[in-house]
Amino acid sequence: MRAGDTVTVRVPAKLNLQLAVGPPRADGYHDLVTVFHAVSLFDEVTAEPAGRDGVTVTGEGADRVPGDQDNLALRAVAALRDALARPASAAMRVHVTITKRIPVAAGLAGGSADAAAALVACNELWKAGLGQPQLLEVAGRVGSDVAFALLGGTAVGRGRGERLTPALAPATQYHWVLAFADGQLSTPEVYATLDRLRAPGGAGNQARAVPAGLALNAALMSALRSGDARMVGRALSNDLQPAALSLFPALRKTLAAGLELGALGALVSGSGPTCVFLAADADRALDLAVSLSGAGVCRSVARVAGPVPGAAIVPPAT
Repeated sequence: MRAGDTVTVRVPAKLNLQLAVGPPRADGYHDLVTVFHAVSLFDEVTAEPAGRDGVTVTGEGADRVPGDQDNLALRAVAALRDALARPASAAMRVHVTITKRIPVAAGLAGGSADAAAALVACNELWKAGLGQPQLLEVAGRVGSDVAFALLGGTAVGRGRGERLTPALAPATQYHWVLAFADGQLSTPEVYATLDRLRAPGGAGNQARAVPAGLALNAALMSALRSGDARMVGRALSNDLQPAALSLFPALRKTLAAGLELGALGALVSGSGPTCVFLAADADRALDLAVSLSGAGVCRSVARVAGPVPGAAIVPPAT
């Protein structure tokens, strides 16, 4: 909502339908080829003028979100000010309130989503007038997944994930069940574990050798163009999954249970530990969610659909 000088933005979680990971670069990041997919699990971020920058976090996992300048949403606010070449005057300071439904450290890019929402909210609050291409440029400097949270839909990401191309696919709606784990995984730790697994003699070479070149999964893109959920389910892939499973072995049981219960496809989302299951339709997603919840293989479940749009201002209540 917007009331006077308050702007609220709703922003979705993301899934990675493909995540291909290259070797570590000199800057510590890894080159990626990924297929992002925004789904209907949303955080809401409100920005309002304040005497100094600050953040308040409520909802899912709020106690694990930084409440200081390390918060990614506040870093996005500072990055936008820098892009506008405006000093942090009293008129440009904001308090950001984050209402979380996207779990923290779950492989769903909740922090990046909040940063994207803060960019949209402050662009409106400050009447900066930046268009989406300009905001995407700022977002790419803030974090790897921030730009996609602005864009939404389904898109191919390259580089660190910040170079985006919307996927050429029909507006087919897919139905997903998210199984939230009782615990978190650190994204840097998962990447470091992948590198160790890929090293010569690394833990049975579970993650296979480093790919010679990163390529977009042609089978997945063909499946998305066809709108065939069964084909999409068969084509899901994540190079980080072996590393996530080695750090969080209980996820193997969760993935196996979902497939046994009829999911068309299953994988760890991003760096994990959320497990993602594709269902044939909304009714089967409901059945799968109920069965997974009763199987005792996860903390909780959520049914979501995608793709959905990226960060958007919530209209004022009437």
